[in-house]
Amino acid sequence: MITHDYQFRVAYPDTDQMGTMHHANYVKYYELARWELFRSIGISYKSVEEAGVMCPVIKMNFTFLKTTHYDELLTVRTTLKAMKGVRIWFEYKLYNEQNELINKAETELAFVGRDSWKPCEPPAMVLDAINKHLNND
Repeated sequence: MITHDYQFRVAYPDTDQMGTMHHANYVKYYELARWELFRSIGISYKSVEEAGVMCPVIKMNFTFLKTTHYDELLTVRTTLKAMKGVRIWFEYKLYNEQNELINKAETELAFVGRDSWKPCEPPAMVLDAINKHLNND
């Protein structure tokens, strides 16, 4: 569907006693990469929230293939895989500076009303931006 690359350096406080990026930080970087994908097609998370909608993660799955260390430049390739009803699925592939795949992940999010937390349809601007991007490819 839609793919976007996001780069970052492993920060010192994101490493653990073993000298590798702590597994909890993958969640943070994938969150940033996911919203940068949205931003690349003209949607900010702030605008989604302003439309009265939140997007909680309801499922995540990670596969750790290789370690990474402080100051390494990494690239997250995020793909919006599918969107059906109130759910949206993303896939992440994390590459090191040698372009080796070091982590794979998937997340599933739901669109919910900001006040009710009940499932709701995605805002029209989200659907429009995704459809516009898909039709231009």
